[in-house]
Amino acid sequence: MPEEYAMMTNYAVDEDIEISPRFRHTVEERIARLEKDAEIDEAQVAHLVDDDHIRRQMRLVAIQRAEALRMRLILDRADTACPGR
Repeated sequence: MPEEYAMMTNYAVDEDIEISPRFRHTVEERIARLEKDAEIDEAQVAHLVDDDHIRRQMRLVAIQRAEALRMRLILDRADTACPGR
């Protein structure tokens, strides 16, 4: 994981934030898409022959999963605002 990404993740997780229910739902949907895409992309590796292509494909999968995890960590720390505030 690049150093900049690690610093960004640590900063985002350490900060308390409040988000709207609608925004939380949007982020949850994005997490689900990332995880689904990672599963699909990982399954494609079985059909690849070139080692470099396999390496790039697995890097894509790792990045998708890392981003989903980062977003989950942010949501875990975030408070959801009450509607109407």
